[in-house]
Amino acid sequence: MEIKSNSNPKRCHVVDRRTTYFFTIAVVFVVCWLFSACTGQDSDGVLSPAASLRAMEVAEGFDVELVASEPLVAAPVAMTFDERGRMWIVEMDGYMPDTLGTGEEAPVGRIVILEDRNGDGRMDERTVFLDSLVMPRAICLVDGGLLMAEPPNLWFYEIEADRPIGKTLVDSVYADGGNVEHQPNGLLRALDNWIYSAKYDRRYRRLPDGTWQKGKTHFRGQWGISQDNWGRLYYNDNSSNLSGDYFPPGLGVGNPNQRNVAGYGEVVVPDKRVYPVHPTTGVNRGYMDGVLDSAGRLLNFTAACGPLVYRGGVITGMNAFVAEPSANLIKRNVLKTEGYLVSGEQAYQGREFLASHDERFRPVNLYDGPDGSLYILDMYRGIIQHSTYLTPYLKNEIAVRGLTLPLGMGRIYRVFPKAEKGDRVTMPQRTDSLIALLGHPNGWVRDKAQHVLIDRQANDAAGALRSLLQTGRNPLQVIHALWTLEGLGLLTIDDVRLVLRYPQWQVQAQALAALPSLGDEVPPEQLVGLVETTIKAADTLLAPYAALAITSIAAGHAAIAQATGQLTVGYSDNRYVVDALISGWKGREDGIAREIASQQVIDTASVLYRRLSVVVNEMKGKEESHNQSLLATRYPQGAALFQTTCQPCHGEDGRGVSPIAPPLAGSEWVIGNKERLLALVLYGLTGPVDVAGHTYNSPEVSGEMPGIAHNPTIGDAELAELLSYIRNAWGNVAKDEVLPEDLGMVRSKFGDRAKPFTQNELYELFGKN
Repeated sequence: MEIKSNSNPKRCHVVDRRTTYFFTIAVVFVVCWLFSACTGQDSDGVLSPAASLRAMEVAEGFDVELVASEPLVAAPVAMTFDERGRMWIVEMDGYMPDTLGTGEEAPVGRIVILEDRNGDGRMDERTVFLDSLVMPRAICLVDGGLLMAEPPNLWFYEIEADRPIGKTLVDSVYADGGNVEHQPNGLLRALDNWIYSAKYDRRYRRLPDGTWQKGKTHFRGQWGISQDNWGRLYYNDNSSNLSGDYFPPGLGVGNPNQRNVAGYGEVVVPDKRVYPVHPTTGVNRGYMDGVLDSAGRLLNFTAACGPLVYRGGVITGMNAFVAEPSANLIKRNVLKTEGYLVSGEQAYQGREFLASHDERFRPVNLYDGPDGSLYILDMYRGIIQHSTYLTPYLKNEIAVRGLTLPLGMGRIYRVFPKAEKGDRVTMPQRTDSLIALLGHPNGWVRDKAQHVLIDRQANDAAGALRSLLQTGRNPLQVIHALWTLEGLGLLTIDDVRLVLRYPQWQVQAQALAALPSLGDEVPPEQLVGLVETTIKAADTLLAPYAALAITSIAAGHAAIAQATGQLTVGYSDNRYVVDALISGWKGREDGIAREIASQQVIDTASVLYRRLSVVVNEMKGKEESHNQSLLATRYPQGAALFQTTCQPCHGEDGRGVSPIAPPLAGSEWVIGNKERLLALVLYGLTGPVDVAGHTYNSPEVSGEMPGIAHNPTIGDAELAELLSYIRNAWGNVAKDEVLPEDLGMVRSKFGDRAKPFTQNELYELFGKN
């Protein structure tokens, strides 16, 4: 094993606190590692890599192999492979050094490169690319450089000989606000050549001149993001299994007045049941009824993350894997498609794809690899819950079982079918060889071949790529050829016209998705005319794509009215087409709704009219809202605390984030009985909750709001400002302010209560007003 450092000297200043931190971690780690390496046995529950492997139960027909472990890797949270098959790893070594999160601001994070020198599938060389980072969380290789998220910033580093030689600030507010569990992450370079994130509604792209483009997209998920063969995105939140999009990720975001667009953020696998192989009492709310079974095992997802729609080519079928670090397992779901709809169910009943008896096995992210294997990033540590939401119950569990130490550990595994162990593919130099790989069975290989052709600016590939559009028989190779041309800036309307003639409707849908990228070169009338051909064919499968494409191309343009007329009338009860149309009606919603009501061409009971009316009502509500900037001046601490603690779940506009939390705007819980609100915020709420006449329950929102009574970092003065802020924000009008002494009275009334309230309990204690 060789360990070397190529870190940037400009990032090497280390304060005394960091030196002390490193020394302590190093001593503890070396002692534990030497003991386990020599004996193969556990020390206070810490297993050697070999012992941890033996503690795993994997589905029949599969093998698990160790790829890397400490000291080669520590606290891995994100990863990408380069064209040589090397791993670029994000090490979040500063995460939760103890139950208070002491020292999380220390610059101890790194980006490292791991390489397998002898081809045996195990990494044996470590190169430090960047160090002295504070809580880094995501990376993406693009255009010969590295895009890297270090909150709140998004940086781009140029690379030369595996060294960072230039640094550009792409976005200073990429991960602004929130906490480590609720900040953007992922940086997935998708089929359409844009880079998408989980827990965020913006996307990025590097232009040929080296500048960066930032665009609006749909808000997605919490931790981890993946795509399928057609470029549709998948994600989840910590209490759900799998959600995703039915349609291309870059469409349907043209109307800021439209809160949700059908076909995006859809629940794909509703079953949240998990099956640990050992008692898992060390979960954040293990004291609550219904969280653990009679044997102390977790019943449902509580820390779901790292979803992966597997595309490696050696596991049969369409599968989605989801990590659950709190229960030390990985879930397998089997997906199916019916037209453009995607649904799924768990692959096994009563058991998991992979489950470990090792409590420190903490899988946090999953990836496809160049050999077709499923790769697992294991932070390997005791504490996985962030201090912001850490309950007294879990603090006690951590203390009793000594889960705080050791730190600085980490493992990477790969899983593959015993009979189908794939061969690792590295990217060739020849352009024609790269084009051939666009049709490879392994989706990682197809994606990487597309990326390499674009990053090398392989304009000489244009002829061969266009030949594939015309004569290609492999539909996946055809769509990668299409998007490679788009990424090279060589796509033309004639190319799209060719693909629209392809016999498979899914390929035609990709052509429609690519059309808006021609908006700067081709007049809207020509693009709209091409979409009209699809509309006239009355293909119900392509109708939502046509509506999404045309509203993205010509929103506000005169050509859109005639083109969408057939869709409006013919699909007024198809919620996917309807929402796609509304996404292009920015500023005209009220007028169109009145026109529908007066002309009676479309029934006012139709899906179109009802969903359009919701948008109109939302717009009126926005116009009546308070000036948030003035309110933030009045309650500065409250506004700041809202941004970091509440906004990730309830949204910047207070209207809730589906499927996490219900709205605060207009909520009787917020503007009603003050003491009831204080009890709810301090001690939490579990189960269904009624807000503004609607009952919110899982899976529409998370089943519980955690309390913050036991969070020592939030004082009563700060919390009182927060509650006064939300009671007067987004049109809320409260009769009185919340004072610190009000919180003190509620605390004295309920003491050290750890269990969250139910809605009925709060009604009995404080009434419904």
